[in-house]
Order: sequence, then structure tokens, then C-alpha cells
Amino acid sequence: MADDDDMSGQRALVLGASGNVGACVTRHLVDAGADVRVLLRKSSSTKGIDGYDVDRRYGDPFDAATVAAAMADRDVVYYCIVDTRAELRDPGPLFATNVEGLRKVLDVAVDMPLQRFVFLSTIGTIAVNRGGDSVDEDTPFNWADRSGGYIESRRAAEALVLRYAAERGLPAVVANVSNPYGPPDWQPRQGVFVQMAALGKMPFYIRGVGFEVVGIDDAADAMLRASRRGRVGERYIVSDRFMTHQELVTTAATAGGARPPRFGMPMAVMYAVGWLSDAASAVLRRNLPLSRQGAFLLEHASPASHAKATRELGWHPRPTEESIRRAAENYVSRAG
Repeated sequence: MADDDDMSGQRALVLGASGNVGACVTRHLVDAGADVRVLLRKSSSTKGIDGYDVDRRYGDPFDAATVAAAMADRDVVYYCIVDTRAELRDPGPLFATNVEGLRKVLDVAVDMPLQRFVFLSTIGTIAVNRGGDSVDEDTPFNWADRSGGYIESRRAAEALVLRYAAERGLPAVVANVSNPYGPPDWQPRQGVFVQMAALGKMPFYIRGVGFEVVGIDDAADAMLRASRRGRVGERYIVSDRFMTHQELVTTAATAGGARPPRFGMPMAVMYAVGWLSDAASAVLRRNLPLSRQGAFLLEHASPASHAKATRELGWHPRPTEESIRRAAENYVSRAG
């Protein structure tokens, strides 16, 4: 970050520090000199923040008394708790965590003298424009009829945060982060394609598919900048650029020393696999990683502009290829 974005003196609370983005935000805050506290469940993974000097508190992040104690004397809250399981047949758990759990935290936050409440949202709440110009934060959302439970829960969460900002004075800023890549990523979800390609386990790329991408460190940098420069009640797209699936896995395979995929899998095949997976899920009564909805979300994306984040936050992301290469190398070194 620039010198005028030095975090020394900021007293931060990170909720969701066990996740990939939350852990990276925590690391950046510590490196920038902030006084950092995290609230974790006893069962939470801490691999992403181990070795960093943070005040660790343990408890239920949706318990009002626990959250109030963790927020006491904090200036900024970075809210990075999210259930990303788009494959769930029953969306109930998504709404329980992403909306109702969030509501309990917001009810505490509005009574605290916070300077900012930085909310980790997703680029999935942004409109799409297939084959047209880039969309931005003000483009009307245009695919609610096909968004599915995960995106519905994330849109509801984002709307809730913005409502608390408008009606109850919460100094909230929303970061619409795209698909983040970079090490260490101990529990890869978006990073699974990079991991497989780097290890030589990705014999194909998905033809005609692309999505917005960003380096994990640049995503964290944007959120720290939002805590200082973000306008209350505003959304900021945090994404570097649109990248095809072929570019993604080729970059990862090359960095990992594996043979890049040469066969392009038609998207129709992915939908067929999703249909079979849905049928198997119904019979087995368990959730499987791929679904028709997941296939749809994989395909349903378009270029988006981060001009607002550059203009207002002073955010300039580095080429995401650098982060993909570092992630690939990290996956390979861990596998060895």
C-alpha cells in the first residue's frame, strides 16, 4: 500500500480470518502495522494466520455478547464470513450464515463507534453483459431469475448491509471481490482449477468460459484501502480483469511444470455432468461438488470495470497471472 495508507494506529477486528480472503486481510493488516484482533470458532483453521501477531478471541461469531466483546475498542471491522457452497441442494444453510448470522453482527455493530465496517461481498451480485461492454457497480442486476440460492443469499446480505448504512448509520463499505487466486490457499475452492492444473491433473480446459479474476493480495489491499477511503454506503468492484478458463489453467500448469491442457471441453458436457451429479445427489441425499447451478455460475460472467475502485480507493491491481503462478508453485511445493 502507499505510505498514506499506513495502517499503524488502526485497531481492526477481522471476522472470518479462517477463510482465504479473511486470512489475507489479517496478514496485510499485521504487515501494515495495525493492531489486529480476530474472532474464531475453536474448530476454525488458523493455517492462514499462524505465525502472525494477532489477538485471538474464540467464540460464536453470531453470538451478540461474544461479538460485542470482540468489537470493543475496535475502529474497523472487516467482515469476511461467508458460506460459498453453491452446490447445496437446500439453500437454508446459506441464508442462515450469509444473511441471518450477518444480521446479528450488524445489530451489534450499529451500536459501536466504528469508523468503517468493510463487508466482503462477491462480484456475483453484479450484473452481467454477455458480449457487450463492461458492467460496473451501477449496472442494474439482470439475472435474478437464474441466480440460485448462493447468489440470492449474497444479494440479500449485501442489501442488508447497505440498508443498515442508509437507515441506521452503519459506516459500511462493500467490496465486490471476484475470483481470488494466490498462496497459501489451504482450502481451495476457486483455486481448485489452478491446483489441479499445476499438479498435472487437469487434462482439459472448458471452452468458451471466462470470469473475472484478482490476486488475493490485491483483494486484501483493496479492502484495507476501503477502510480508509471507501465512501459509506458504496460498492466497489475488486477485480483485475476477465480471463478465460484456458488462460487460467495454462498459466497454472506452466508455472507448476505440468503439461498445459490442450483439449477444450464443451460447456454442454459440464451441464450434463451437473445434471448427473444432481440426480446422484438426490438419490444419495448428499451434496456433490458439481451441480447444474454450479455449471451455470461458472459460465455466467462478463467483463467488469474496477474504475471506481481505482478512482476512489487509489487501487491498482497487479496482473493476476503473477498470483496464479505463485499459487501454482505453492500447490506443487506442498504436494511434494
